[in-house]
Amino acid sequence: MPYVYLDAGSTHPMPLGAKAALEEYLRYKTRDGLWAGYSIDAKEKIVLAGFGALVGAAPDELTFIQSTTMGENLVLKALGFPEGGGRIVTDALHFFGSFYTYGELAKLGMDVVTLPMTPEGRIDMQAMAAAVNDKTRLVSISHVSTTNGFEHDLKAVCDLAHAHGAYVYADIVHGAGSTPLDLRAAGVDFAATSSYKWLMGDFGLGFLYVRREVQEKLPRPWWGYHQVGGRFVTHVFPFDPPGQTVADYGYAQGAAGKFAMGTTSWTGVVQLEHSLGFIQKLGVANIQAWRQPMAVAIQTELRRRGYQPMTPLGSRTPLVAFALKDARAKLGELLAKNDLRLTVSANRFRVSLGVFNDMNDIDRLLAVLPKAPPA
Repeated sequence: MPYVYLDAGSTHPMPLGAKAALEEYLRYKTRDGLWAGYSIDAKEKIVLAGFGALVGAAPDELTFIQSTTMGENLVLKALGFPEGGGRIVTDALHFFGSFYTYGELAKLGMDVVTLPMTPEGRIDMQAMAAAVNDKTRLVSISHVSTTNGFEHDLKAVCDLAHAHGAYVYADIVHGAGSTPLDLRAAGVDFAATSSYKWLMGDFGLGFLYVRREVQEKLPRPWWGYHQVGGRFVTHVFPFDPPGQTVADYGYAQGAAGKFAMGTTSWTGVVQLEHSLGFIQKLGVANIQAWRQPMAVAIQTELRRRGYQPMTPLGSRTPLVAFALKDARAKLGELLAKNDLRLTVSANRFRVSLGVFNDMNDIDRLLAVLPKAPPA
C-alpha cells in the first residue's frame, strides 16, 4: 500500500528537478572547488526575480532572509517596537509562533489587540475595523492561516490600515506558491516567507518584501555586509589610498540595502532556481484549481460525518482543518498504521493538499477516518 503524504503545509517534498540541481551543486563544490560558468550570484538574481514574479514584487523590493520569523522581527525592529509604543492589531489565525512575539511586546508596553476567530473560521473585518484606530502602527496577519487555511482579503486589510496611517505586515508562507498573490496591488507594506512549504525549497532561506515607497522611511534594523553596495574602499592596508576612516562604503539599493544579512544558503538558492521555475510553469491558478475538488470532497464528507470544521466553506487555499478533542490520541496511531501523513495536533487535524496529491489520496484518507468523530 503506497504511503500517502497530505502534509505539504508542514514541509513540501523536494521536486526531483531540485534534487538534480543540488547534485550539480555538490559536483561544483567537490570538483577542485570551483568550475567556470557556475555562478551562485547569477542564480540568486534568477531566484529573486522568479519569486517577485510569483508574488507581485520587484526585485528591489526583496531580499533574502533566513526564515519568516526573522523577517517579521526585522520589520518590528525597523518600526521601533517596543520603544516607540502604539497599537498592534493581529489575530488568532496568525502564525502561532507570533503569539509569543506579540505577547512579549505587550509585556514591554505595546498595546496589542488580538482579534478572535469566528465560529466559521474567519477573522471578521468589522471587528478589525473597530480595533484599528489612529494609534495603530501595525496590522500583522497571515495571508493564509497555518491553523485552518483562512485567507485574508489583503487589499481590504491594507485599505483599512492605511486609512489610519498604519502599516501592514503579512506572513505569506502558506500563500506564496499555493494561492494567487499580488503584494503590490494589494498595498502590503511588508511580507515574509520561508521556502520549505509551498515554494518547494528547504529550511534556512526565505524572502522579505518591503514596499518600495516604505523603504526610505525606515532605519536599518541591523547591519549586514550584504547591505554594502556601490563602493567599498579600505584605508588601513598596504597600498590603500589614504582616508580618515577605516573604510568608505556605499549602500546597496532597495530592500537589500536596509535589511540584507550576511551569508545565505546556497543550497536553498540552487533548489529554488528549479522549484520556482516549476511553479511558474504549472501556474499558481492551475495549482489551485487542481486541488480544489479534493478540498471540497474533504469538507463535504467530514462535515456530513459530524466533524467540527475549522476551515470556512468556499476556501480556496491548500489547507483544510477540523477540530477534534484529543485528536492526536484518537487519530495518530490509526493514521500512521495506514501510512497516512497529515498534521495531527492535540485537538485538531489538518490536511495539506500538494500538486502531487489526487483524489485517490483523498479516498484513502476518508476510508481510514472514523465514520463519526471518535468519542
